[in-house]
Amino acid sequence: MHSAPVDSKMRPCSSLSLSLFFFLFSSLNIQHCIATDNISSRRSLSENQTIVSKEGNFELGFFTPGNSRNYYVGIWYKKIPVQTVIWVANRATPITNTSSAEFKISEDGKLFLLSSSKILVWSSNSTPSTSDSTAAVLLDTGNLVIRNGWNTTIWQSFDHPTDTLMPGGWIGVNKITGEYQSVTSWENPENPAPGPFTLSLENGRSKQFVLLWNYSEIYWSSGLWNGQYFPEVPSANKNTPFNVTFVDNEQRTYGMYTILYSSFITRTVIGSSGLLMQWYWLDSTHEWLSISSLPLPQCDVYSLCGTFGICDQKSSDNICRCSYGFEPASMKEWELKVWSSGCVRKTSLQCSRKSSAGEEGDRFLEMTNMRLPANPHNLTVGSAKYCEQACLNNCSCNAYAYVSGCSFWIGDLRNLVQLYDGDSGAGTLYLRLAASDFPGSGSSHKLVIDLTLSVIGGILGILCVLLGLFWAFQRSKRIRMAKQVESSLILFTYGDMQRATKHFSEMLGSGGFGSVFKGTLVDSTDVAVKKLEGLRQGEKQFRTEVSTLAAIQHVNLVRLRGFCSEGSKRLLVYEFMSGGSLAYHLFQNNSAVLCWKMRYQIILGIARGLTYLHEKCRECIIHCDIKPDNILLDKDFCAKVADFGMAKLVDRDFSRVLTTMRGTVGYLAPEWISGLPITSKVDVYSFGMMLFELISGQRNTMHSVDGSKIFYPSWAATKIIEGDIFSLLDHRLNGAADIEELTRVCRVACWCIQDSEGHRPAMGQVVHILEGVLVVSMPPLPRALQHLTEDQSHIHNHLSSTEYEDALDQSLDFNH
Repeated sequence: MHSAPVDSKMRPCSSLSLSLFFFLFSSLNIQHCIATDNISSRRSLSENQTIVSKEGNFELGFFTPGNSRNYYVGIWYKKIPVQTVIWVANRATPITNTSSAEFKISEDGKLFLLSSSKILVWSSNSTPSTSDSTAAVLLDTGNLVIRNGWNTTIWQSFDHPTDTLMPGGWIGVNKITGEYQSVTSWENPENPAPGPFTLSLENGRSKQFVLLWNYSEIYWSSGLWNGQYFPEVPSANKNTPFNVTFVDNEQRTYGMYTILYSSFITRTVIGSSGLLMQWYWLDSTHEWLSISSLPLPQCDVYSLCGTFGICDQKSSDNICRCSYGFEPASMKEWELKVWSSGCVRKTSLQCSRKSSAGEEGDRFLEMTNMRLPANPHNLTVGSAKYCEQACLNNCSCNAYAYVSGCSFWIGDLRNLVQLYDGDSGAGTLYLRLAASDFPGSGSSHKLVIDLTLSVIGGILGILCVLLGLFWAFQRSKRIRMAKQVESSLILFTYGDMQRATKHFSEMLGSGGFGSVFKGTLVDSTDVAVKKLEGLRQGEKQFRTEVSTLAAIQHVNLVRLRGFCSEGSKRLLVYEFMSGGSLAYHLFQNNSAVLCWKMRYQIILGIARGLTYLHEKCRECIIHCDIKPDNILLDKDFCAKVADFGMAKLVDRDFSRVLTTMRGTVGYLAPEWISGLPITSKVDVYSFGMMLFELISGQRNTMHSVDGSKIFYPSWAATKIIEGDIFSLLDHRLNGAADIEELTRVCRVACWCIQDSEGHRPAMGQVVHILEGVLVVSMPPLPRALQHLTEDQSHIHNHLSSTEYEDALDQSLDFNH
């Protein structure tokens, strides 16, 4: 990040033109800088004015977050197009307009904010200064410091962080003054007021950091500092771009982190949902990406979903939801993905089984597989029936559970978590509801019947009209169906597909699951139609699996548009990829040569797509057949993974060995042949094999100089260990490749094809390595490849057994 050069030798101009320039400039209603990095007693900050740090990294001024109408004074990144605020002065006391507001420094060295009516809104409360040259200076670290005439810092914003901990900032306690630093979440993305979640030292003096809800409930701990790192911080003891320091002396106890590379832009933020996240700026895509998120799982955040909210880690929509009979207390905050306001009852409790009017009173809703809420009251009773009655007799009792004894909850329920079969700690909770809110209650049932009858009556009336117009509007109806909302799945008839593909006349390719044909829908949209073969699923199961695949959408995955299921005829309709397959561009002589930059973006795209399948979907999806033929390119050469989820769609068992699960020879992980359990690491192995082909532009098996066939990855891995990576590069590129990127890809490829799945990285780690967030060490040569080389003695001399184990020990811990 560099600022544009400024020409300090400006040409003189006439007083008239200079006056005209300033008149025009001042008439523009835009935010402008006052050409300085400081605020002095003679220079205040008002309205649209800002100050900018010396190198142009940070800016300070008035801002409004999101769609808010309130104004705050804050610091944000200057060179990043997405406004990212790192510090807020008046976070709890906003002002409604800035017309006459001022942010200034007093003669005694205090920063303060005055509203338009000249009321004191915020003050730094800094140590008084007797110097008349005291100034507030914005540094290129993002730190706002007040310095007196002797250049001594008497106050700084790093001592008073808001929700963000910057590199060089700290969290801890001043043992002499008793002042401590912590970071506290925003209320929501449009309100920087202190929220309920905080990161601080435990008890203010411990050697470990904790995440707290309302400064009372600990829901995550870093573990005690062991002299080198915090044990519960992911990758704390690994090779990362950070240097973590912990200091405990007579004056202060604090922790901080710095970055090893000046070009690496990062920040640590405690979000409004209680997660502590490490972000870094990816300049190529102009977005912030998350390196880590704590705690994992997210449902461990105390009161994440607020009162009466249920946290569901596997939900495909919001992670939080309200139970039957409840609704969000603040729909606006829930739309902002902030759920701490919780849920409220739709109907007040009757506090009995019968109301005074004789209507049915309260009932208990059975909720299975729940992690029971916090802070229960225990009661000694003989059975679940007596436990229920005890709760019903107490108007403040909102739920009960009977496990090994009777537990009941008074007042608000927090930390309700939906668990699943096999999860530990699951129990059954009985939640108290007004009878009218109970699922299937009399009033609810009557309402459903009335609505159903109304809908049926309306549908019958509409059908009577449509039947007379059916043939005249059949074509337009097909066009409307083909233009449905993108997120919906279109059900095609087999006749539709015959017409679209001209009776399946133009084949695009074929594979283990069937043949693919090009088609054109009635709205002129091109599609790829796959005729599935060898299905053993029933109609209902097939539709369920197809619906699951349709919900999986990512920029690096081929999108499913629709399907056909008529008798034994099963077809899938995908978006059409005009760029063809990656295999065509790599191995066909008449294809255009992919430059290295394009290959690297393709590699990164494939890795991101697989990361989504493995780590972001509700259930991990293992592709099982990663190869260049199953990577498609759109018109802009964006890589998209095809045929994902097919193994599950055709009802094949992952636990069986190679004879049951088809893959492609040359890309198969050793687990398939040895009969070991299949995990997502089989995709990692195939991905590594494919990287060798992307680097070289050659198939796995190639011909040597004497005409014999050799297994290319074996030779390539040896060259990587020897450091001769450019000998692997596609000769058609004439050596035109970024050496740092080529080194990363070569090392990643070799790590991905390690014999043991535990030594292979996860795809999420691969993405971080390719993006430069993680540093990858030199890999060892996989044992299986050693046996395939012609000169065994040379390889064993190059890397002995002891050296092989040492290389694995020094690698990234890919199991965590």
